[in-house]
Amino acid sequence: MRPRPAPWPPTEVAVDRGGAVHYGTLSLPARLLLLAWSGEKGKFTGGPDLHLVIRAGALAELALRGVVVQADGIVTPVVGARTGDTVLDALATLIERSRPRKWRGWLTYRSRTTLGEVRDQLTAHGYLRQERRRVLGVFPARHWELERAGYAEALQAEAGTALRGPRPVAEVPASEAALVMCAATGKVRPFVTGKDRRRYKDRLAELTDRGGGASPELTESMRALRKALASAVAAAEMARSSSGGGGG
Repeated sequence: MRPRPAPWPPTEVAVDRGGAVHYGTLSLPARLLLLAWSGEKGKFTGGPDLHLVIRAGALAELALRGVVVQADGIVTPVVGARTGDTVLDALATLIERSRPRKWRGWLTYRSRTTLGEVRDQLTAHGYLRQERRRVLGVFPARHWELERAGYAEALQAEAGTALRGPRPVAEVPASEAALVMCAATGKVRPFVTGKDRRRYKDRLAELTDRGGGASPELTESMRALRKALASAVAAAEMARSSSGGGGG
């Protein structure tokens, strides 16, 4: 018998028969990408490690929906379980068909693929507009513009109250707590600053646990995922620094 994913609030994951994600129903990785939009600069400014953050969001949502579980530190798929979201299900299939990995292994393995899939999904559903430009007037490159700036601004404001207050942590939904945990740990700009991460360090730890809801197993998964994301980002920053590319 095919396993069923864990229950999930339908208002957050509603998908129609054609696979379209409706306004206000975006997945965690999609919302994380929108948190990286800077209205002031008119572009995405999430930082060089945004692909790691997006993959973390996808892993968090798969865990929250019961599609993957943590077993002895290994991300283990519930065989056959799917979500109905094309990006999340692509990752679930990849996890099923690949060798076992810990959270950090899945954060770095082909993670730019997930970022590209999220961009394509948001473009297909009218949140982004893709433009083709040329770098130095010669090399072709893809560029994305935000079509629903109001949605991104509202999302950033709501997530901001979860990170900085005054909303009590106990009233933050598990999915939103996981969203903030990924964004803050992954240093997503302009949503979070270094000052924010220092000032709200204890609250971020509370939000990480809140991301697990009432499940001790999920809470441990969220803690492990946060630790893995922090480690992966630190390693990427060190690699850039040693190669002269600067920090993140």
